[in-house]
Amino acid sequence: MEAVAKLKNCPMSARKMRLLVDNIRGKSVNEALNICRFTNKEASEWIEKLLISAISNWEYKSEGHSAEDYDLYVKTALVDEAGMLKRIQPAPHGRAHRVRKRSNHVTLIVENRVEFESTAVEEGQEIENEEN
Repeated sequence: MEAVAKLKNCPMSARKMRLLVDNIRGKSVNEALNICRFTNKEASEWIEKLLISAISNWEYKSEGHSAEDYDLYVKTALVDEAGMLKRIQPAPHGRAHRVRKRSNHVTLIVENRVEFESTAVEEGQEIENEEN
């Protein structure tokens, strides 16, 4: 089972956000949280909150199962560019330079490596019912 968390219009360039997201892709959730906590970048605060949100989304979707028992990992982590705010910076000799304030969208997908026990029991019961 997988759960998705999205962050939209984060006021930071996608290039800066990808530096951290590339480090946590494919890692276990605990390891990814530790990377976020001990990285000295602004992106780490945003990604840590998003990762906690993805974990809680997974727990809600799995109907009360604890995330610690099922070895969650970051399956997919995407960073896409969002819209730009275009501003003007005064320059010498009456000119103007364009300032692009970039933003991004981040998508995290968290999945469990350990299967649910209840699904294996239900499949076993279905096989027994078909034999009878």
